[in-house]
Amino acid sequence: MAYYSFWLARLRSSSTSILSSLRTSKFSTQNTRTRTLITLASDNSSRNGTPFQLFSASLLPLAIAASAGSLAIQSQTHPSLCDSSALDSRDVNIGGKGSTEYVVKGSYKEIPQELVDELKAICQDDMTMDYEERYIHGKPQNSFHKAVNIPDIIVFPRSEDEVSKIVKCCDKHKVPIIPYGGATSIEGHTLSPNGGVCIDLSLMKSVKALHIEDMDVVVEPGIGWMELNEYLEPYGLFFPLDPGPGATIGGMCATRCSGSLAVRYGTMRDNVINLKVVLANGDVVKTASRARKSAAGYDLTRLIIGSEGTLGIITEVTLRLQKIPQHSVVATCNFPTIKDAADVAIATMLSGIQVSRVELLDEVQVRAVNIANGKNLPELPTLMFEFIGTQAYSHEQTLIVQKIVSEHNGTDFIFAEDPEAKKELWKMRKEALWACFAMEPSFEAMISDVCVPLSCLAELISRSKKELDASPLICTVIAHAGDGNFHTVILFDPSKEEDRQEAERLNRFMVHTALSMEGTCTGEHGIGTGKMKYLEKELGTGALETMKKIKVALDPNNIMNPGKLIPPHICF
Repeated sequence: MAYYSFWLARLRSSSTSILSSLRTSKFSTQNTRTRTLITLASDNSSRNGTPFQLFSASLLPLAIAASAGSLAIQSQTHPSLCDSSALDSRDVNIGGKGSTEYVVKGSYKEIPQELVDELKAICQDDMTMDYEERYIHGKPQNSFHKAVNIPDIIVFPRSEDEVSKIVKCCDKHKVPIIPYGGATSIEGHTLSPNGGVCIDLSLMKSVKALHIEDMDVVVEPGIGWMELNEYLEPYGLFFPLDPGPGATIGGMCATRCSGSLAVRYGTMRDNVINLKVVLANGDVVKTASRARKSAAGYDLTRLIIGSEGTLGIITEVTLRLQKIPQHSVVATCNFPTIKDAADVAIATMLSGIQVSRVELLDEVQVRAVNIANGKNLPELPTLMFEFIGTQAYSHEQTLIVQKIVSEHNGTDFIFAEDPEAKKELWKMRKEALWACFAMEPSFEAMISDVCVPLSCLAELISRSKKELDASPLICTVIAHAGDGNFHTVILFDPSKEEDRQEAERLNRFMVHTALSMEGTCTGEHGIGTGKMKYLEKELGTGALETMKKIKVALDPNNIMNPGKLIPPHICF
């Protein structure tokens, strides 16, 4: 808990310095905008003397960084089929191929008072223009990316009907909308480069229906996955996806996230039965029935999952559930090289064993765990497994994997069945990201999220590790080795631009290496603003043009989270 307290204190103190920097920014229109923001904040203070409670601040996870990228989207009277003409006139490649900018550019148009009054009538006291609130929502501390603007208004709807009314008002006035959940995304998904209205869904967090015999649950988007599992535990059920603490179901759908259990249960795409979505014109659409499978029409559920708030706002989610396993075993083992560890992960999957987790930590990450927790673990590449099922089946799986480990130079194979012992073993993985900062508390971090076909994982990690070890920066490897997804936490001194550029270079190297192996630039974190520059190489112009056509058809005024996901240079 000491480390969590330390980092929350660090986040609070860092926001002060960033705020000061923002107020003295030399970006165009900033002086006028600052005066406008202060006026709005003053008006709000006089209307309501009670400070507005921050619903998600206590849930903010690790301030981890991500790859750089930026873009500019201009407010337009008519929908554009190409954003190229709207790019900043300065000689900056914003969000496109080769971009190294991490400050997201955008235009700003003052919010009309008529819209403010309309939103006030809808939301009553569940709305704020307080500067500090808007700053926190516009500058998420766990995102490497920043934006020149912040939202003008934060609204906290309590129902789907309120969301629909809010969206209709914004569409009428052509004001940008930024959906906001647990604020745990790291690729700039919740930035407000064009100002606008931030719709914080934290008040919509109820469980609407639980169907025990069908093993599904209907929830609102603001409920966190950890809160949901606490609710489900007495019924012997659980929702199997486990991203960062504080993540909400709506945001998890929007980014198509996964986690360490994806190797057994799949990603968000595989665990959502249907959605209710408010489109850009305020219409409410239900994407499917509650049947476990259906061949009826276009798969609108999968279209919305991973759309990152650019097509609509999720207001209801029906999720598949799983039975809590009867028994589980957690095992760890060490290897002389990271390639040996990756080879064992691949061999385990090829053996047909249905593991629920296969996680890999390199020796630098283990060193971080030792420093953060005062432990004395062997500082070697380490694999962690979880086996579930009956007690007999879990033991059988453990013995099979132990044999595979011994055939690949593995040592120190230990396993635990006692709940407290399992918790202690798994703690080194759960707190891995926090532990990184124990090595350099004043540094920031960039995190990679590449994923490749499983057969390519060992080569990808080996090539990346060679590059990381040659770098002057501190870099750790954390992988969901069972499905080919691995992260690298790259620590750098934010006061040194050469360090930032080196972190970006390393991230770019891993992305392009993964793409050369028919992999992806993001296995689970999403695109946001940070990964747009890699999409054309990964998907091709044709796919991006198709996405653009869908976006323009559903959101002709470009109000839904503009400047995210689709690169600005894509035209049709």
